[in-house]
Amino acid sequence: MTGALLTACSRDAQRADLVFINSAEIETPDPAMATDQVSMRISESLFEGLCRNNSAGEAEPAVAERWEISPDHKKYTFYLRADSMWSTGEPVTAQDFVYSWERALRPSTASDYAPQLYPLVNAKAYNEGTLKDFSQVGVKALDAKTLECVLENPIPYWIDLCAFLTLSPVHRATVEKHGGSWIKADNLVGNGPYLFERWLIDDHIRLRRSPTYWDRKNVAMETVDVIPITEANTALNYFLTGQADLMMDKGMVPPSLVPKLKEQDYFKTGDFLGTWFIRANATKAPFTDARVRLAFSYAVDRKRIVEKITQLGERPAYSLTPPGAGQNYQPPPGVTFNPQRARELLAEAGFPGGRGFPRVEYLHLPLPIERNIAVELQAMWREVLGVEVGLEKKEQKVWLATMRELSYDLCRSSWVGDYNDPNTFLEMFTTGNGNNRTGWASPEYDKLIAAAASEGDVAKRHQIMTDAEKLLIAEAAPIFPVYHYVGVQFRRPGLGGVQANLIDNHPFRAIYWKK
Repeated sequence: MTGALLTACSRDAQRADLVFINSAEIETPDPAMATDQVSMRISESLFEGLCRNNSAGEAEPAVAERWEISPDHKKYTFYLRADSMWSTGEPVTAQDFVYSWERALRPSTASDYAPQLYPLVNAKAYNEGTLKDFSQVGVKALDAKTLECVLENPIPYWIDLCAFLTLSPVHRATVEKHGGSWIKADNLVGNGPYLFERWLIDDHIRLRRSPTYWDRKNVAMETVDVIPITEANTALNYFLTGQADLMMDKGMVPPSLVPKLKEQDYFKTGDFLGTWFIRANATKAPFTDARVRLAFSYAVDRKRIVEKITQLGERPAYSLTPPGAGQNYQPPPGVTFNPQRARELLAEAGFPGGRGFPRVEYLHLPLPIERNIAVELQAMWREVLGVEVGLEKKEQKVWLATMRELSYDLCRSSWVGDYNDPNTFLEMFTTGNGNNRTGWASPEYDKLIAAAASEGDVAKRHQIMTDAEKLLIAEAAPIFPVYHYVGVQFRRPGLGGVQANLIDNHPFRAIYWKK
């Protein structure tokens, strides 16, 4: 595959061994700050934590070659590889993890994913600023190559979290020397399978296999080019004309071509832990009223959307958590399509037949399928509620910023499980969580999620989570689940190491060309 030339995107360079299409420009490669899948794909190529995910989406040893677990499952002792190094050739140490986790938890960092570290003793208190002494948080370096983690409660997914990007180390000297510019390609020092060779914004990212990576012999692709293309038809044309080898973003499937694509060998689908849903801004009238939020949720015909718009075999979602997550968690029944109940609730809230309802906007991404869903939702809310909802589209970076700033009314959203447990879906709607982005806060919900975290009995834990999810989706309704995703892949024949998995994670280091 090498030797061909690419002339697209104003580039004239040697073709990379793998050319991948990302559906948007990345926000940041900083593992503490990356929150979207397109950014995480790059960051996980540059940084690696104690564990990593394999092509099946399962956690396996990485910087840590092994670990020991105490009988009460609260203390984990990780032993780091002697040959785990930074791209400078310096060894990766246990102190690097302590510094990096402190940085992620530091309130001034404002990491949306800081709660991934909350299982550690006192991590939540430190992140919230009520504890100032980080030495009281449950992580410490016993020596240069031994890291001890102490958890508040035994949880079944700590090793999975240790494979999650936010828990990757960063190079302290580089961060402190360059400040906000440390993430530039010329400055960045990583410990992952690839080096950050160049980053031309809105053009491409070139990754090159790292000569210092401990497992470099098993990284097949010497170079990877990542091209940001937001237009589905343009992306498909790149793929079909051989200018790209792989793309996997759900929104990159042109809706009009779905029936034909299903017949093609290069087009693959598979189930994974992901849900497409709508956020309502609970801080902004009229969505400060739970009756209004529920009315809008009851007005959504989920079956109509998956059958008419998405067409890839998605299941209508009546819960945020996909059924069967973790140890076969079964979520509670949620809101179904019920026009009569929707109208009753809107009338109770003071807007009978939609009369007097203010102008509101629905925010979506500039992708054909997102536009089609937006138009369908607009029609449903008009038909059922008598309400006119305006449509507003923003590119991914602006869309993410708008959600964080709570400067929207209604907004399309999605979530892919970071690990196979219902907690990855439910915890983010606790008060103050950086991924909440609805402004909704409930002490009752917070207590339930905390109780689930400390409950060791699986059946009891599931019941607590069921109670929490019922409150979230069927009573307070700051979100409206719409459908559970299926993963998609446009994959060049002969490309190996890419397979459907529950967390939709497909590391570049595992991809290879079959001989």
